[in-house]
Amino acid sequence: MTKAEKVDFVIDTLERIYPTVPIPLDHTDPYTLLIAVLMSAQSTDARVNQITPLLFDRAINPYQMVKLSVDEIREIIKPVGLSPMKSKGIHGLSQILIDKYNGEVPADMEALESLPAVGHKTASVVLSQAFGIPAFPVDTHIHRLMYRWGLSNGKNVVQTEKDAKRLFPKELWNKLHLQIIYYAREYSPARGWNLDNDIITKTIGRKSVIKEYEAKNTKKTR
Repeated sequence: MTKAEKVDFVIDTLERIYPTVPIPLDHTDPYTLLIAVLMSAQSTDARVNQITPLLFDRAINPYQMVKLSVDEIREIIKPVGLSPMKSKGIHGLSQILIDKYNGEVPADMEALESLPAVGHKTASVVLSQAFGIPAFPVDTHIHRLMYRWGLSNGKNVVQTEKDAKRLFPKELWNKLHLQIIYYAREYSPARGWNLDNDIITKTIGRKSVIKEYEAKNTKKTR
């Protein structure tokens, strides 16, 4: 298969398995999505979705959020981990949104990345999922699968994002990055991976990855 044929196979397979993809993090507007994505760093979407209702019950917009102290925010979000950094970020960015953007989340990559505790991936998710602006946020799942599929060299997420944007049509980015995440979790996880269930990697996967998988599993069956 050529690289173009591999890309088409990925797109067609994901569209067949996941014709619709819900946004994993519960939110009601760009602000609540921004906070949820910030909280999801080194945590799970399920855990974040348990905690955000508790936080948003106290503060659903920047004006309410800055009335809480950093310590109060930290106490609420502690179960998601990294709460000292995240609570400062949530309070700090809420104040900046009030001071610079009339309490609104800017639909601009540079402006988002300038906010406290907001990195490139978080900004990309917000642009894509809150505003519908084409972006390709790369998380650990996408990084892993782009390497397994031989579509990126896997050196770093910056390169993986460049490769994804170069290979996949721009009009598909917003849906496709979610489809890959769902597929990775269900069929191609980092741990407990069963290649027989992973039709995409089995069909187009990097030869060295498949060889390594088979070698490990041959040892287990001996």
